[in-house]
Amino acid sequence: MRILMFGRGVIATIYGRVLDAAGHDVEFYVRPGRAVQYGDEVQLDWMDGRSKPLGRRVRETFRTPLRESIDPDNGFDLIVLSVGHHRLAEASAFLAPLIGDATVLVFGNLWEEPLAAVAPLPSDRVVFGFPQAGGGFLEDGVLWGALLPSVIIGTTDASPSAREQEVMSVFLEVGLAVRQETDMRGWLWIHFIADAGMFTQAMQSGSLANMIGDRRALREAFLTGRELLPVLEARGVDLRRHGAVLLPFRRPLLVAVALAWASRLIPIARRSLAAHTDPNTPEERAVIDDTLREARRLGIPTPRLER
Repeated sequence: MRILMFGRGVIATIYGRVLDAAGHDVEFYVRPGRAVQYGDEVQLDWMDGRSKPLGRRVRETFRTPLRESIDPDNGFDLIVLSVGHHRLAEASAFLAPLIGDATVLVFGNLWEEPLAAVAPLPSDRVVFGFPQAGGGFLEDGVLWGALLPSVIIGTTDASPSAREQEVMSVFLEVGLAVRQETDMRGWLWIHFIADAGMFTQAMQSGSLANMIGDRRALREAFLTGRELLPVLEARGVDLRRHGAVLLPFRRPLLVAVALAWASRLIPIARRSLAAHTDPNTPEERAVIDDTLREARRLGIPTPRLER
């Protein structure tokens, strides 16, 4: 399968490496001028969660074929679009006339109605999903990250469409489990407010990295997320469909203690936070600001978010 990763960020690089190793023809689209800046390879130091219960450390050099242009006739079967939600409209508008017959996997956060967030991409070409990987680039350019053993893919109903099934098959073939989510809209918005809680606390703690092993900070983050549940209900999310993902908000102390322990002692759990030393990145700021703006629009008080 010909696969185009949009950008060469953490998610694109980790999943691009996994897909490439499975024999897919993987390329990376970067903005004009970035190919020279990035070079044609990247150093990886990552935890692969597919093979062992606690993950396997992999240190390697990964060749990343870069391209600075896209044409509808390039023949890509799948385009993986994983950008911050605040860049999603721009990226979607850019891609829309260029995708040919490719399926576009929107692989990350969003805070609008899903199809509106990626307009003008054709709705019948789009699949929504969410990665289970994370990390960051260190000062020396090494990608320090982790890959968990599953991904989340949204399906229109219990019977996936042909394009949804195609995307799920790609991940299954590389050894990743697929968790189907029939209310992807609700799931994504819950994850968004969870991020708002984590990013707000990161500003208090100094960074996400500083929250490793800190059960108090993690509990504060979960309490901020819980404060935002009325925002989701006002937007029409049926929280009853999402029991497991709401556990940190329902039992913040219990989950905080467990996550603090895991992030301190288990490398694969620590990796996703350890590289995030800047609490005020554009993406983190946009998540907080957009959540706060929506809460105010709906007239829902969010004192923890505003402090």
